[in-house]
Amino acid sequence: MLLVKLIVLILLAFTIISLFSAMFFMVKDKGQTKRTVNALSVRIGLSIVIIIIIMIAGATGVIELNQNPTFESSEKNQ
Repeated sequence: MLLVKLIVLILLAFTIISLFSAMFFMVKDKGQTKRTVNALSVRIGLSIVIIIIIMIAGATGVIELNQNPTFESSEKNQ
């Protein structure tokens, strides 16, 4: 469980780094190169991988997902 969380945190850090590198390339290159597009493509790919990892880990029970808060409140009222 800790390993999955660590992997997700590392991928989130790489996603943020990719986002800021795209911003840097956009300002520096003034739209003349495709480095901004490449950095944003990497960010989208990493985000998709993170979502897939979280979905698989939640479905297999590796991580425990939070329950719906409205479900808990309806049980208490009955």
